Amino acid sequence: MPELEVDGVGTFDVEEGKRLVLAIEEDAKVDIMHACGSYAKCTTCRVEFLEGEPEDMTEAEMIILDMRDLLEKARLSCQIYLDHDMKVRPLMTVSGTDANDPGAKPMEEITPEPEWIERPY
Repeated sequence: MPELEVDGVGTFDVEEGKRLVLAIEEDAKVDIMHACGSYAKCTTCRVEFLEGEPEDMTEAEMIILDMRDLLEKARLSCQIYLDHDMKVRPLMTVSGTDANDPGAKPMEEITPEPEWIERPY
């Protein structure tokens, strides 16, 4: 079972294969944003990796991060499965914004259907 450490919150055992956005929200109880419902469109679920950044990413994640000049600065938690220990810092939370809610509940599987590529950096 992988461990997820959320900076300033704690360390949690998380079911292997769980989407990172859901682990942050459900296991760590952090009010992370996911305004688009976790479809790699809004970048509100972005995190900074402190340890354990995955070597691969979805093509959808790479495209939106590149478009928003966030490549190499952040990752989208909605596009990552927990399959090893990770330490992250959520960058947008409901309590840190003027939002009323985090957005539509993410599905358990990555959306859109992932096309895996090697991280370009």
